[in-house]
Amino acid sequence: METFVIPPARIGEHRLPDGRRLGWAEWGPPDGVPVLLCPGAATSRHLGFGGEAVAGLGVRLISLDRPGLGVSTASPRRTLADFAEDVRLFAGDRSLGRPAVVGNSQGAPFALACAAAGVAGALAVVAGADEVAAPHFAPALPPDLRRLVELTRTDPDAAEKVFAGFTPQAMWDMVMAGSPAVDQAVYREERFAAAYRTALGEAFAQGPGGYARDTVLAMGRWDIDLSAVAVPVDVWYGAQDRTHSPDQGRTLTSRIPGAVRHLVPGAGGAVLWTQARPILRTLLRHVRETG
Repeated sequence: METFVIPPARIGEHRLPDGRRLGWAEWGPPDGVPVLLCPGAATSRHLGFGGEAVAGLGVRLISLDRPGLGVSTASPRRTLADFAEDVRLFAGDRSLGRPAVVGNSQGAPFALACAAAGVAGALAVVAGADEVAAPHFAPALPPDLRRLVELTRTDPDAAEKVFAGFTPQAMWDMVMAGSPAVDQAVYREERFAAAYRTALGEAFAQGPGGYARDTVLAMGRWDIDLSAVAVPVDVWYGAQDRTHSPDQGRTLTSRIPGAVRHLVPGAGGAVLWTQARPILRTLLRHVRETG
């Protein structure tokens, strides 16, 4: 079986013009095609994907710590657009051009903000956290989630305090409890579990504020004009994933011009790791076609 994760080949910090730091990690050849990863909820740059695939595909995978997570400087009142601007500056300073971007789980709205702002050259939304605050989803949400979504919409500061009560262990327990067997086989694999727990610990190294802010931004209404996305977009969900999107990305895909939805049979929310090669190959095809 293919190894789902391997340690980063390179790791470092980038200083933005205002003095803030962005933590990054890389896999694959330094001169490869840049693919920037927006990781999932409460994880750090440490947890990449496709570690055994990137070298053969010629991909330079770059994972970023969002502000307040890992080693990236906190920015308590940041917005989705602020993150897109950080990525624009990061990519410009490191001569990445308009990199292909992958948004996994809670990283999806941040990646979509990059695409809408013209920062990304192509986009893969993989098991993306959907805009659950959109009114049409309300009837489909479990009652507890619906109450949290409503609190986030009406009193985001109060919601942020709720999310600040989470810990790395609480995140692990929540993911394990809500995952089907097909995902458990990935998450509990020895090397993956070790990397995942490391990423959770790093994400909370500065406290829970970074995760709490991320969650308010992801769970509230998105200030993103999805109709402005003008690059190729692929939306990937596992057919057994009932967690990230109430309709497995069907509505999300329809809101993005030209987007293509891939529903992978037999897969769940861990599709980023189980389908790493086709996800990366599809991105590379877009890069070649639009480059």
